Amino acid sequence: MCTFIGSSPIRQYVEEWTLDLMLGRIEEAVKYVVQNGLPNMFVTEDTTRAHPETLKKMYTTAIECGAKRICVCDTVGHATPAGVTALIFFIKKIVKDSGEAVKIDWHGHRDRGLCIPNSIAAIRAGVDRVHATGLGIGERAGNTPMDILLVNLKLMGYINNNLTKLHQYCEVISKCCKVPIPANYPVVGNDAFRTGTGVHAAAVIKAQKIGHDWLADRIYSGVPAGLFGLKQKIEIGPMSGQSNVTHWLRQHDINPEPDLVEKILGCAKESNSLLTDSQIYAIIENHRSKEG
Repeated sequence: MCTFIGSSPIRQYVEEWTLDLMLGRIEEAVKYVVQNGLPNMFVTEDTTRAHPETLKKMYTTAIECGAKRICVCDTVGHATPAGVTALIFFIKKIVKDSGEAVKIDWHGHRDRGLCIPNSIAAIRAGVDRVHATGLGIGERAGNTPMDILLVNLKLMGYINNNLTKLHQYCEVISKCCKVPIPANYPVVGNDAFRTGTGVHAAAVIKAQKIGHDWLADRIYSGVPAGLFGLKQKIEIGPMSGQSNVTHWLRQHDINPEPDLVEKILGCAKESNSLLTDSQIYAIIENHRSKEG
């Protein structure tokens, strides 16, 4: 059972709360939950903008009343990683001084786009749990995205979970919550592992030719697609080279004849976007009809 109250001076000013009033409400709420046999997590909203001494009194009161977990919140996405680190060290000192076995949570928002580095900073500083939501769905700009956080924790070696179904998890959330996944969304977006650039494609293809799929998955990607049940995609567009076209044709069991490769590449250079499969097939059909 979570009991929570705002902690920043901004909130105190608007609500006309005194610290004594706040501490009284904390004591009443936490004791009520504990006396009714429920484990309590005490939450301070807007922790990252609160006065340190105010936080110390609030958390100490909650712990003395029986709270066994406390939650540090960046409710409006205000914090930076350095600030998170300093704050968590401060909160850990409060817990240590209490002499109680109390766990610490971190709850972050992404108003400044710093939710992932902030969550990682909280983990490194020693919190017991971090909060996140699928695709970062939440108030305003949203919460810490569970999926991107898991990707980073996997790549950093903090976890060894099998994340090959991560894209399916995100697709289900997107469908059920009616929140589209942007094409350039990390890892699970449609464009995450697509490349239409000739230099990139040529390097990937060369790695594949020497039978090195591990290398091909990393040579132009800081996130290996295979770790997350996905594959690198080489496509054809205005920045492509012959290697892109040749690879696409072979992938679709079509002989990469030089004239056909040049025809498709010429059309791609005149385009202002990547060619779709249907567009490429239309070019192939047109080319073959003229040859016939």
